[in-house]
Amino acid sequence: MNAREAVSTLQTQMETSIIGQRDLIRQMIVGLLANGHLLLESLPGLAKTRAVKSMARHLDTEMRRIQFTPDLLPSDITGTEVLHQQGGQNVFQFQPGPIFGNVILADEINRAPAKVQAALLEAMEERQITVAGTTHKMSDLFIVMATQNPIEQEGTYPLPEAQLDRFLLKVLVDYPDRDSEIGVLELVRSEEVGGPSGSAGASTQRIEPASIFAARGEIHGVHVAPAIEQYIMALVDATRHADRYDTTLATWIQIGSSPRGGIALERTARVHAWLEGRDHVTPDDVRAMVHPVLRHRIMLSYDASAEGVRADQVIDRILERVAVPA
Repeated sequence: MNAREAVSTLQTQMETSIIGQRDLIRQMIVGLLANGHLLLESLPGLAKTRAVKSMARHLDTEMRRIQFTPDLLPSDITGTEVLHQQGGQNVFQFQPGPIFGNVILADEINRAPAKVQAALLEAMEERQITVAGTTHKMSDLFIVMATQNPIEQEGTYPLPEAQLDRFLLKVLVDYPDRDSEIGVLELVRSEEVGGPSGSAGASTQRIEPASIFAARGEIHGVHVAPAIEQYIMALVDATRHADRYDTTLATWIQIGSSPRGGIALERTARVHAWLEGRDHVTPDDVRAMVHPVLRHRIMLSYDASAEGVRADQVIDRILERVAVPA
């Protein structure tokens, strides 16, 4: 199958085991094709972990899960050198940690202290780990999907803004609708009796990494017109100089997006256009990706917090104020 058929098959197979979360699945695929990392945030039990496992199961890759806890050490993630006896001599050999996989589930990342978070984020940014002066490269297909719970704050270490900026997308996962949740009940019941729908033993067509790399190559060729580039930069600029667009926005935003926001918005808009079957980016592609790209790159002011304004509401107002190219 070609790259587009492979990605379509991956999405279809994931939807059989993750019901009522099509937006989550779509944005996970966007992150995979854009070669970026995702931060998944939701209340417990909304299929974050299941979705990551489903993606890994349908890709011909290796998944590693890291359960973050307050007593975790950086070497628990990266690996360390272990003393071995070889030929009657003591030698140190590098024992790779769980970060050396393809799809990495970093579960409850905000439960680990800063040093552990930094170790993971270094691997995300540099795509390599240095231990005892030796650099170890990550695999070509490497994506981190970190999860966090927004309501449990005791015993957590919230990610600083500079570290949040390293994530390509921040995905908010909401409750499924009633009909979808009935489907969840039926799915779980079928899995209990070994049914084929979404069960771990089901025969599925695993997608080769080569198909993902081929899709990325096609996405690189998606055309972005100068007017679209100007639109992307105007949206990012509105987070930094909100007073030029709206006086209320200026009271809501304390710090705007970094240049990574513009880069991520352009890249994910190209992915969205490709998934929609187009060879060029439209304003709708940009608008479809602006919330997950910018919501974690805007620092809200005290006034916004006092008024109960969320980042998504700020972005909605920016979309209203910035002119859409014809």
